[in-house]
Amino acid sequence: MIPLHPQFITKNGKKEFAVIPYEEFASLQELIANVEDLMNLRAAKEEDADRPSVPLAEVKKMLGL
Repeated sequence: MIPLHPQFITKNGKKEFAVIPYEEFASLQELIANVEDLMNLRAAKEEDADRPSVPLAEVKKMLGL
């Protein structure tokens, strides 16, 4: 978990905005990008779940390796 140190800007006694240090913001952006990549990977795997696969050894034979 990324430790956050927000400062809050209030309006009429209610929290309106949260301001965080840039380093924490950058860490959050990286985490979000990683989560999006993971979600895309899982979706792609699910999409291809029913497709037949070819063992690596067979692929090597097909390529003459």
